[in-house]
Amino acid sequence: MSEQGEQQIRVFIVDDHCVVRSGVRAEIGDTVVVVGEAGDVASAVSGVRTLQPDVVLLDVHLPDGGGRAILDAVAPSHPHIRFLALSVSDSPDDVLAIVRAGARGYVTKAITGPDLCQAIARVHAGDAYFSPRLAVYVLDAFRGTDPVPHPDLDRLTSRERDVLRLIAAGYTYPEAATRLHISSRTIETHAAAVLRKLQLSNRRELARWAKANHLT
Repeated sequence: MSEQGEQQIRVFIVDDHCVVRSGVRAEIGDTVVVVGEAGDVASAVSGVRTLQPDVVLLDVHLPDGGGRAILDAVAPSHPHIRFLALSVSDSPDDVLAIVRAGARGYVTKAITGPDLCQAIARVHAGDAYFSPRLAVYVLDAFRGTDPVPHPDLDRLTSRERDVLRLIAAGYTYPEAATRLHISSRTIETHAAAVLRKLQLSNRRELARWAKANHLT
């Protein structure tokens, strides 16, 4: 490796979708060195411990435990490794939970490649970095004004919460399916479950409910 390469930030990517990992690698690979990747908790914990990257790009929701499980397993014994959450979710609950577990920042997957590289560099330097809207959640938490989650949210699965936020934000079923890497039919099934569990009738009511509960 060249001297320039040795000076580049070493990054490990964690996401359960291969297409997402490939896309992230393509976006940042000219700026940082991607030393490894994983699609599940066990592989991520093993890979991060072995490769000792500078920064871990961490998906929040994984099928077998999520980003919090990786942080709990690695961060206490490897304080020099920085963790940056990269997720489709912009839920206050997700942001605050992963930050409290030890992540130095949180950005959504809508971020551009250059901005993601900047976020990685900032986190590697010891700073915190958040997508602008998400920073408000963290500031509110420090001020003691955390938004109180509606109790009905506990009835939804993590995937149903993702669908709720996207549909409430105005995404069509096909658009939501593309963002979550699942089929439109699956989105429809989740959306119907959300409406039933929250006792709502349509997307307009869902959007109002989500706004009132700080989800959009």
